[in-house]
Amino acid sequence: MERKAKIIATIGPASQDEGVLHKMILAGMDIARFNFSHGTHEDHQQRLLAIRQLSDSLGKPVSILQDLQGPKLRVGALPRAGIPLVGGNIISLVTPENLPGKLSQIVSIPVDIPDLAQTVQPRNHILMDDGKIEVVVTEVAENSLRARVLVGGVLKSFKGVNLPGTDLKIPSLTSKDLNDLRFGLEIGVDMIAVSFVRKAQDILQVRKNIQQTHPHMSTIPIIAKLEKPEAIKNLDEIIEVSDGVMIARGDLAVETSPESVPVLQKQIIKAANHSIKTVITATQMLESMITNPRPTRAEASDVANAIFDGSDAAMLSAETAVGQYPIESIAMMERIILQAESRFGEWGTCRFKEAATADDAISITRAARELAHDRNVAAIAVFTQSGRTALLMSKARPQVPILAFTPDRTTYQKLNLFWGITPFLVPFSNTIEMALENVGKMIASSTKIQSGQQVVVVSSFPLTDERQPPNFALLHTIGAPENTYKI
Repeated sequence: MERKAKIIATIGPASQDEGVLHKMILAGMDIARFNFSHGTHEDHQQRLLAIRQLSDSLGKPVSILQDLQGPKLRVGALPRAGIPLVGGNIISLVTPENLPGKLSQIVSIPVDIPDLAQTVQPRNHILMDDGKIEVVVTEVAENSLRARVLVGGVLKSFKGVNLPGTDLKIPSLTSKDLNDLRFGLEIGVDMIAVSFVRKAQDILQVRKNIQQTHPHMSTIPIIAKLEKPEAIKNLDEIIEVSDGVMIARGDLAVETSPESVPVLQKQIIKAANHSIKTVITATQMLESMITNPRPTRAEASDVANAIFDGSDAAMLSAETAVGQYPIESIAMMERIILQAESRFGEWGTCRFKEAATADDAISITRAARELAHDRNVAAIAVFTQSGRTALLMSKARPQVPILAFTPDRTTYQKLNLFWGITPFLVPFSNTIEMALENVGKMIASSTKIQSGQQVVVVSSFPLTDERQPPNFALLHTIGAPENTYKI
């Protein structure tokens, strides 16, 4: 049985060496996430080149996801060992340029909060390091504030800062993001994740910027990261203008509440699937494997339930970026996903909307799924220029593998994000006979499907190099003469 849900792994200090990347790809990494909150442009470019070379040499597609930092509030630079914050103590939070000297009697923490005095009020709660540390504001000055530590801990450099319930007047796309976005497009990333999306306009702004600066990449997939309460309020509008969504459960839990995240996760997955958009479940999926070779039972259940809910992909963050067991984390996630998928028919709660539709392409992919199940075929073979037919086939959730054939390199890289899809880069075919010949050759050389087995072929007709919706499904026997089919 082949895994259908995709695995996204974050690249960082623990996984940037070529030897480790090689093993991560073999272990099951489908998409490499580059977190632009960390690392230099040179770092990211070197990693991208290494992954491209490994992908080509191994014959396994690996896509690159650029994750923009967004208006993430962070602690500034602190001593290497961090600063211990003790419950009950008073501390000072100041803008970096107003950090006092070492003789200050109160522990001072640099924080990058724009318009500090206008943004924060007394009695506001501030969370740091994914909510592990909590303080309450007691006094606000022009460029600093004082706060009492409610929940202490050791605070280290550049940890995140959250102000739940505070409406931050910060643009979704910062100047850093614009610079990083231009760089990512220039080096050829395959998809973009936008952080701290609050409304549909945030995604439209990114798309407009891409169209203006890199019009040839205007169709690059844009993933909305859902981390703020406002994003849940505007969920349908955000999903409509995005190519997919990521449930970023870390900040989402801090900004809402931990107990609400399981319900929000199910709500988001259901909404994305009904809108035929990709959905990624992320953050702390195998968190204990940062320092342990095995996950907790709760983490294994968490990954499995994300699959049962209908996630297209699951993501590893610190586990592979800075953890001690990046390869083992990917291998473990693959085993959990495979086990869950083997029982999806029994335990899966994801039910896709099957109402009547005026979209012929959706009807064709549904028909292809039913034909595949009725005839017990080995696979469904999809011809696609833009990737939409493959996405529709993926969302139909057939029980057989989906092989997606495209002559477009950009589409080929994008297909790797879709549930159940194995992408193939093939020459353009202008006749059905030529297309079936290419399918037969690729299947014979790259899959376990044997001559005499059947596949369902989905495509548009007539075949052109223009992007057309699918309008037919054909039952094809591998090894049969292509001239058997006259359309």
